[in-house]
Amino acid sequence: MRIALFVTCLADTLFPQAAVATVRLLERLGHEVVFPEGQTCCGQMHVNTGYQAEALPLVRRHVRTFEPYDVVVAPSGSCVGSVRHQHAMVARGAGDERLAGRAEAVGRRTYELSEFLVDVLGVTDVGAYYPHRVTYHPTCHSLRMLRVGDRPLRLLRQVRGLDLVELPQGEQCCGFGGTFAVKNADTSTAMLADKLRHVLSTGADVCTAGDASCLMHIGGGLSRLRTGVRTVHLAEILASTESSGPAGPAERTAVTA
Repeated sequence: MRIALFVTCLADTLFPQAAVATVRLLERLGHEVVFPEGQTCCGQMHVNTGYQAEALPLVRRHVRTFEPYDVVVAPSGSCVGSVRHQHAMVARGAGDERLAGRAEAVGRRTYELSEFLVDVLGVTDVGAYYPHRVTYHPTCHSLRMLRVGDRPLRLLRQVRGLDLVELPQGEQCCGFGGTFAVKNADTSTAMLADKLRHVLSTGADVCTAGDASCLMHIGGGLSRLRTGVRTVHLAEILASTESSGPAGPAERTAVTA
């Protein structure tokens, strides 16, 4: 299968290892991954803060960039959620019904990594090896907007060497919420403190999730407390093998479209 990688802004600028791991994993499973260079921000940040008019050019560009591909995969529940649930809305708000229809078509074939693996490829054992005690944080957009359910957990349970421990009150928001963490810093910090307490109670070495944004927030808190607990994107765990080592070296292997 030929798969277009939707890398997302945060992965591109701060967490490229999550995108590289996604490529490594999909290629190991026998698929061709291409990177459409025309992609930019999907516009989620603009929409979530009320700037729908400013998001419209980004929606147009995203649709134009990914329209040629049968399958689009991203290591991000929030950005996939935006593509599926916001792009057509933005287009219709601007009176562009044709764009809305095209956006819906692209959205239908855009997948968050775990749902693509489980629902489209039909696999839960991806041949991963990760000898660590791990807890999983279900991010808000993946849980409530995409409804990925237990798909990430089904994948993690099949990783050899991994000791998966349940995160108490895992469905609680970590407090990031994009600009929410900036505009409501005190509330965000209090929510993060609850999340950190639950993560630490598991005794896990690693906290994982499907969104780099939430891992950035949680990881920052864990680092400031000098806990020694790391945050690692789900894609990095699934891409790890005995030969590559846990969360192996970052290499760009995607083919430019």
